[in-house]
Amino acid sequence: MKFKTENVAELNLLLQFNPASQQTGIKVRSDADAELQAAVKSLFEKNLCTLADGGYLTDEGIEASEHALKLLHVLSSKA
Repeated sequence: MKFKTENVAELNLLLQFNPASQQTGIKVRSDADAELQAAVKSLFEKNLCTLADGGYLTDEGIEASEHALKLLHVLSSKA
């Protein structure tokens, strides 16, 4: 199993949220790139954010965002 392009877009979008604050949300505008719009819609359908165009992270979304951030740090660290 490997990351698909859609998964990478979702991970990148999760990193745009601040998992430390449930008061900070995002909005993906209707004129945004189609890949970004598909990613936010997918996150919403997976119950990771509250609105189809972003909104706030759900509890599951916060956890996913924290995992994405940890993964990014691990992959970005120098060996």
